[in-house]
Amino acid sequence: MATVFATVRRAVNLIFGKGDAGTLVCPGVRTIELAPSASGTIVDFKMRIPSSARIDMRGSHVYWDDLATSGAPTLDIGLYAVDSNITSDDDALNDGLALTTAQTVLTGASVIKDFANGGKQAWEFVNGQTSDPGGFFDVKGIVRDAPTLTNTGTITLDLKYYRD
Repeated sequence: MATVFATVRRAVNLIFGKGDAGTLVCPGVRTIELAPSASGTIVDFKMRIPSSARIDMRGSHVYWDDLATSGAPTLDIGLYAVDSNITSDDDALNDGLALTTAQTVLTGASVIKDFANGGKQAWEFVNGQTSDPGGFFDVKGIVRDAPTLTNTGTITLDLKYYRD
């Protein structure tokens, strides 16, 4: 199983001030140039968020080029353990994002699959968690269902979260 790593475009956390919902944190935009990849390839966005983070549903999106000329590869977005604080859940946030159709800035997919999950803390997305384990989670993607069979294409994650 191969892992590809993101290019960090903005490494400094930008904090936009305290509001009723908490402090909005923008850890940056992560972009990966994904070469043709096998199903099971992990897309490491190099993004670490606190277990208590509330992901901003309206402001967090993932974008990608058309990454398949045949087959039907998909992308899952999950939360992964840091220091063994959880059992990693590779599709905790979203799953089945079709990599066969480009998602541009105008059509990007939400990082969170179901709007009913808006406002939850990150740990609440992890399968089997009943309480906040504390610490941090890594946000990663994984290619599923088929290999990506095109030339190199781009996947970009723009994630924002609130810190209570």
